[in-house]
Amino acid sequence: MGCCRHLWRSRRLWRSRFSLVLLAAAFALSYAFFVAPSGPQAECPVVSPFFPLLTLEAIRKKRSTSVSPGGFYRPPDCRARHRTAIVVPYRKRLTHLGALLDHLHPFLQRQQLHYRIYLVEQWGNGTFNKGRLYNAGVREALRDATWSCIIFHDVDLLPEDDRNTYGCHQDKPSHLSVAIDKFAYRLYYPQAFGGVVAMTPDQFRKTNGYSNQFWGWGQEDDNLWQRVILSGMQAARPPEAIARYKMIKHERDAGNERNPRNVDLLRRTKLDWSSDGFNSSTYKLLSKELEPLYTHLMVDVGKKAPPYLRGNTTTPA
Repeated sequence: MGCCRHLWRSRRLWRSRFSLVLLAAAFALSYAFFVAPSGPQAECPVVSPFFPLLTLEAIRKKRSTSVSPGGFYRPPDCRARHRTAIVVPYRKRLTHLGALLDHLHPFLQRQQLHYRIYLVEQWGNGTFNKGRLYNAGVREALRDATWSCIIFHDVDLLPEDDRNTYGCHQDKPSHLSVAIDKFAYRLYYPQAFGGVVAMTPDQFRKTNGYSNQFWGWGQEDDNLWQRVILSGMQAARPPEAIARYKMIKHERDAGNERNPRNVDLLRRTKLDWSSDGFNSSTYKLLSKELEPLYTHLMVDVGKKAPPYLRGNTTTPA
């Protein structure tokens, strides 16, 4: 009976107003400490501090047993089905470069590719021109070897699926970065043809490569899509479930701002694609170094856009 009285008193205690106040106060303190933010919070950084930021030297030590100078690799126990040159346009993206190299070398080796990575860096602080860098990278790569496939690769994209082979379709240029996490792993728009693209040297010559006239960010990839169509080819795409990529977040680079004049230039593709491109590319090769993880090409592609693009947005007749 004493036990029952004790339980009854305990129940009455919890039912008292004082106990309810104590319970509410304890709940509020727990929420404030464990859940609620403590004052105004700063925005998270563009590059997470938890991202594995390895130095190029650390990555080199990890890959030293497999990769030859110049970022070159050949399978030791079989003959590769693809001989692939990966061309990466670059300027002032050291963090992204480290992440790409650390990820890409084992990815390519698991596919048993014979490959070499070319980093094409634009010299100086002028406006960025990705098309000219790609044209220069292809020309220099073809001087080194007879590659069966060329991969045009943005520095901030990491492939997620080993089934997305870095080889070329013999009949069609291939758009490999179909599903990027930034766009909810869906094709951004039907004519998208940027990020990671694969072409044989013959396909690249048939499209006349990239235009040399797109300075700054925007539309050079759309121009390449039109060149594929105008040259009588169609583009191939792997399934979205395979062609998945992680994009490393970054802010817009200084010197690579969006150029609204590129929209006007895109309208001229049909008029000048056969005369402006790989067959008319000019650049100055300032240096070529065989780095432990890549072949480094430093090139001067010039600084100025065509005169009619530096003023208003009216294209010439």
